[in-house]
Amino acid sequence: MFSRFAFQFHHPLHPGNAMCASGAGFGRWRAGHHGGSRGPKMFDAGALRYVVLHLIAERPRHGYEIIKEIEDRVGGGYSPSPGVIYPILAMLEDLGHVATAPDGNKKLHSITPEGQAALDENRAFVDAVLARLGERGRGASTSGLREAMHAVRESLVARVRGENLSAEQLAALRAVLDEAAAKIRKV
Repeated sequence: MFSRFAFQFHHPLHPGNAMCASGAGFGRWRAGHHGGSRGPKMFDAGALRYVVLHLIAERPRHGYEIIKEIEDRVGGGYSPSPGVIYPILAMLEDLGHVATAPDGNKKLHSITPEGQAALDENRAFVDAVLARLGERGRGASTSGLREAMHAVRESLVARVRGENLSAEQLAALRAVLDEAAAKIRKV
């Protein structure tokens, strides 16, 4: 049976390919190219695979958290789509590099010893990709603002989902948000 991930062995950034070791092909910020509404292509999928693996090695994460962490690290100038991240997570799981555990209606991804070994074997490449992300993130002036927006959203969602709120509590939350919106418009 043909594996849906068979392409990886022919990908220019696969660790077995000489281009990967040289770092060629990653980090191409193509000015003027916009991939849909999410902005320019930050790097190829082969490099993104190692970024995802690195983030999971830092701590177990959900797919959405990986997307947001990448977005935050580049200062909001790039956000990988779920259509890119979730296939990478499935591939990493198929390779035995990550293990998943149910966490409510989500999956929590953790690195395996095999994944850590793959990350360690490609450390120079991973460090180069992460440095490129850091360069993008340092140039962004809105990263603190984005973190604050995400914190507000996460707090609100947790509060609303966590309990059966009364009509008074919902009205109070709505009032807080309306007040914040009004203040933001005045800035």
